[in-house]
Amino acid sequence: MIASMTGFAAATREVAGGQLAVELKSVNHRYLEFQCRLADDLRALEPVLREAAAAGLTRGKIDCRLTFTAAAAGARALSPDAGAMTALAQASARVAAAFPLARPLSVSDVLHWPGVLANAEVAADTIREDVAKLAAQAVAELSQTRRREGEKLASVLRERLESMAQLVARAQPLMPEVMKAFREKLAARLAEAQAAPSDERLQQEVVLYAARIDVDEELERLTAHVAEFRRVLDKGGACGKRLDFLCQELNREANTLGSKSVSADMTRISVELKVLIEQMREQVQNIE
Repeated sequence: MIASMTGFAAATREVAGGQLAVELKSVNHRYLEFQCRLADDLRALEPVLREAAAAGLTRGKIDCRLTFTAAAAGARALSPDAGAMTALAQASARVAAAFPLARPLSVSDVLHWPGVLANAEVAADTIREDVAKLAAQAVAELSQTRRREGEKLASVLRERLESMAQLVARAQPLMPEVMKAFREKLAARLAEAQAAPSDERLQQEVVLYAARIDVDEELERLTAHVAEFRRVLDKGGACGKRLDFLCQELNREANTLGSKSVSADMTRISVELKVLIEQMREQVQNIE
């Protein structure tokens, strides 16, 4: 099964002193890029989150957010830390001496200062294992979301491939008709000019024209690329880059088919092929 690179997942876990929450958002990217948003006191846990993402994902731009919400507690939780307040007061006095016009700290400022209400924080080392389990759970949920989205993308791509196969089948019988029309047209023009070319000379002109407009090779390659595209989709896994390469090859053959076209029907088929390929490339950009 293929996976999309777009998805969202969230998970929570109760720990001593509060609740941990992880949110993961994923969008398409050439490689695996991980960005993390978390409080300074939890910054030491970023490698744990990064390792969990790398273990379960191969491509995509991942935006991760880790938060800790302290549990409701009694009055002891609202007791400010004396050491932190002393250090904050000394720092505030030095700033006030250097900048007399600076606004003094309010009670609210002091209480919200990191470390003053120590019980509102949590030591990173004490919850490292919990964060690892929570991150693994969130990554697993994100992977499931991306696989469901990938299944929808695969269905869309298979529909486009079927349409392409039908267009190639329509193009294959056109060349004999084009050659027959050219031969008749060439003979008529020679007759109007009252020329009397030999059958050998007429055949040479037809052969040269056929070599110039022959698209059998392009049609065979289109058929082969469509078959390979289907095989890769059926195999699944991280195949986005390979599918993108196949889209480039399909587009190249469709362009060549259009450049060699000598009939309106062949030109229309070439244009329709390129429209389908462009639609496929837009979807393939989101595949892991």
